[in-house]
Amino acid sequence: MTPSLRPIRLYRHALSGHSHRVELFLSLLKLPVELVDVDLARGEQKSPEFLARNPFGQVPVLEDGEVTLADSNAILVYLATRYDPSGRWLPREPVAAARVQQWLSVAAGPLSSGPAAARLVAVFGTKLDAERAKVIATQLYSVLDPYLATRSFLVGETPTLADVALYSYTAHAPEGGVSLEPYGNIRAWLARIEALPGFVPMRRTQTAFAA
Repeated sequence: MTPSLRPIRLYRHALSGHSHRVELFLSLLKLPVELVDVDLARGEQKSPEFLARNPFGQVPVLEDGEVTLADSNAILVYLATRYDPSGRWLPREPVAAARVQQWLSVAAGPLSSGPAAARLVAVFGTKLDAERAKVIATQLYSVLDPYLATRSFLVGETPTLADVALYSYTAHAPEGGVSLEPYGNIRAWLARIEALPGFVPMRRTQTAFAA
């Protein structure tokens, strides 16, 4: 399906990795987008107007015509299904599709509770167990790094939603005190994503770890 004349609207926060993965995918798909910044510090995500879009009061939220969606991974699936007729980003072949889903589960699980959580503590002062988050991150990257030793991307030899979902919080893991220096294969994978046409970076944050 071709994009509508009206730009897709993305409610986001510039330092949110969940927001960035959607912004990145919109850019990779070359879709017109209107970015609407939500001021989390002022609690705009808890306003009645925003809660009407997402009762959980979280970014990102996507509006595409009459469609309103929350949850970054769900938004990725929607965009790939609606705007990528080639099936490149969300393969239709059963095994490849299942493998993409496996990595989306990793993004919602150990990536979120590991490097993303450690960064939340360092960047936003969120009251979470930073040391436990770093342990989870180390466990995750100790599996991911050897996995990437024999492949260019997470599923097959071309990028998929799996790569988009894991990129942002991995690239910014050092901001939470999770070093990527031991993981050469992960760093090479990040560089391959950053070389894709349409890649857009997420703003970096100076923390005690990434200064």
